[in-house]
Amino acid sequence: MLIVILMAVGLWLLGRFMGTPVQARLIMIALLYVAVLFLQFALAPGHPLREQLGGGPAPWLILGAVGLAVLAYWRLLGRVRGRAATLEAARDAGDGRAAQDGPFSDVELERYARHITLREIGGLGQRRLKEARVLVVGAGGLGSPVLLYLAAAGVGTLGVVDDDAVDLSNLQRQVIHTDARGGMPKVFSAQAAVAALNPHVAVRPYHRRLTEDIAEAMVADYDLIVDGSDSFDTRDVVNRAAVASGRPVIGGAITQWEGQVTVYDPAGGAPCMACLFPRAPRPGQAPTCAEAGVVGALPGLIGSLMALEAIKEITGAGTPLRGRLLIWDALDAETRTVRVKRRADCAVCGDI
Repeated sequence: MLIVILMAVGLWLLGRFMGTPVQARLIMIALLYVAVLFLQFALAPGHPLREQLGGGPAPWLILGAVGLAVLAYWRLLGRVRGRAATLEAARDAGDGRAAQDGPFSDVELERYARHITLREIGGLGQRRLKEARVLVVGAGGLGSPVLLYLAAAGVGTLGVVDDDAVDLSNLQRQVIHTDARGGMPKVFSAQAAVAALNPHVAVRPYHRRLTEDIAEAMVADYDLIVDGSDSFDTRDVVNRAAVASGRPVIGGAITQWEGQVTVYDPAGGAPCMACLFPRAPRPGQAPTCAEAGVVGALPGLIGSLMALEAIKEITGAGTPLRGRLLIWDALDAETRTVRVKRRADCAVCGDI
């Protein structure tokens, strides 16, 4: 029996190292258990393999029953904790009678009910979202879904920095803007859209380019950075400021039919952008959307993934894309994840 238990532990640790979801790891271990149990019933009594595996099915049936009981207890405990967090949030809001005295009003509790019901978020996670301050760099194709979904999720303070204005050519993909707001600075257009979607969210618009002289102070004022910019120079400025301030960055990029998302966080053991891309691309090597084109729905998909990673980062739900680069090929509907590591000789984060 010991060798099978060691194999199960090995499967669990291997899955954890590879970033495999918990449910998938449990399924692999369950398949191993079923295979062993099958051998116990299929092989004749006294068979050497059967003897090495415990001599009969009885010990394995007992082990399976204990495992099911532990799993049921774990799931029940998770539901109880989620329910307790929901009740705590309701008490904090005074059950709607004293909404001004708690972190949530009765309207907010109804608005975020589907989040609070989720075991992985619950009342505590929703409170973390409300207290979070997220800086979104760029109010374009990626910034649009990021801002909309983080606002809808109840992130309390959203900063948005962009020096551009709404142009007709933006509207094919930058869904936070409207035809009526053509010519308006994108940060103020985004502010209007967020206010219309969720009045409980505070928006700080910065109508300027994010330059090196202001980046570190601006980044340090937020808990999390979501970088939806479309130039290497801006991404480099964001990366250096985030590393200096110890802030994680949800980084995304798109071109034509392909997009990618990852979490840069040297303070948390993940690489920074310079670990993956130490030098600026040569002219023509990484054309902009204006130069190469981009399918309109792609930034909606990649931006939504970035918003989802931000929600996970804030609430502690799931497994973030730390140390992993997710690549999505929309043309062939294929996705792959590449493991990425910090570089000891990185010019930006190597001394952390």
